[in-house]
Amino acid sequence: MTTIHPYPPLDPDGKGLGRLDGSCSLEQVPAMAWNLLAEDVSLPVAVLYETRVRHNLEWMQRFIRAYKVQLAPHGKTTMSPALFKRQLDGGAWGITLATAPQVNAAYRHGVRRILMANQLVGRANMALIADLLNDPGFTFYCIVDSAANAAALGAFFAERGQTLRVMIELGVAGGRTGVRDDQQLDTLLAEIARWPDALALSGIEIYEGVLQDEALIRAFLRRATGTLRRLQENGQLSADGPALISGAGSAWYDVVAEEFSGLDIGRPLEIVLRPGCYLSHDVGIYRGAATRINANNDVARHMEPGLLPALQVWAYVQSLPEPGRAIIGLGKRDAAFDAGLPTPALHYRPGQQTGQAATAAPKATAAKPANAPQAWKLTAMMDQHAFMQIDDGADIQVGDMIGFDISHPCLTFDKWKQVLLVDDDYQVLEAVQTFF
Repeated sequence: MTTIHPYPPLDPDGKGLGRLDGSCSLEQVPAMAWNLLAEDVSLPVAVLYETRVRHNLEWMQRFIRAYKVQLAPHGKTTMSPALFKRQLDGGAWGITLATAPQVNAAYRHGVRRILMANQLVGRANMALIADLLNDPGFTFYCIVDSAANAAALGAFFAERGQTLRVMIELGVAGGRTGVRDDQQLDTLLAEIARWPDALALSGIEIYEGVLQDEALIRAFLRRATGTLRRLQENGQLSADGPALISGAGSAWYDVVAEEFSGLDIGRPLEIVLRPGCYLSHDVGIYRGAATRINANNDVARHMEPGLLPALQVWAYVQSLPEPGRAIIGLGKRDAAFDAGLPTPALHYRPGQQTGQAATAAPKATAAKPANAPQAWKLTAMMDQHAFMQIDDGADIQVGDMIGFDISHPCLTFDKWKQVLLVDDDYQVLEAVQTFF
């Protein structure tokens, strides 16, 4: 079990909480008995639905186990150590991160095995990692794709008498980072070999998400497995610990699992997949990927239901200035807009009640939100406002609450210091902090 270090008090100036005086800690949130529909928290607010988060965590771990590979979810999606802990406690091998400061934040909150799926460039970034490597209980990998970077890393860590585990990143023409051809690979390998005490070559890393064609992706993955076999046959991999091969973003992890599963290079090998968005999922770009996966992958096809969208942003109807238009108190500061605008999903009018709650001290129970009409649609967003198209005669009032589904959770999480976990009755169960 991962030990997560204590957090500071919740930020009373953060969005989406309200009723905080600065003394409220994470541990005290459940006892506050806040309810989203009772307007106990200020809007806009980002919420995760507990039952869906739990389902998604269990679903992905079952999928990973079916292929006998490892899961190191990309932490940049949420940058929430409390959510990292859930992933690790659920069986994740480690956490993937993108930058040295992200690695530092995760380490400070108890994460002890990290794959940085990025190049470690610059002395200040190297120094951050070097400080963490003083902890013998910390395991860290980063990637290299150039002799220049390997030379800088080798010199830096040799000076400190430390060994850095590195993985060679392979890339494709026109893609992002990564070695493009055998000549670049051989030049990089020669440079790594110059630093036998400072650099330990641990394996191969790829990111297939720069490609969109499945046939090209499979060819890329087979290039990765072939390169790893070559490194092993030539004695170029470090003998310290298992070899690694890693790939898989949130769109093609099924194909990566199919191609990498069962790989045998004649020595202990960790096959590490890195999807990050599965925990919250979405109704946009990743729902599209899930539709393909559920249709084509034999394991996923027998694991219904698949991943469920668990993240929403709630906001008030702020103004109804003219027919056919509602202005929502939600903007680019609150939700992602790069992969499609948020989608109105739920509609609730505060004050609606149904019956009595079955408690010792009876009180009115809020009615559940209704599905938002399909005619309602965001057409534009500004910093703090969204323009929502509504149908003529729509039953909508200023002060109504709208729950919005989102596309691309990474760029929604990074807009919030705190995200609320709520149950199926919209009771606030927990607040988790983010560290972007």
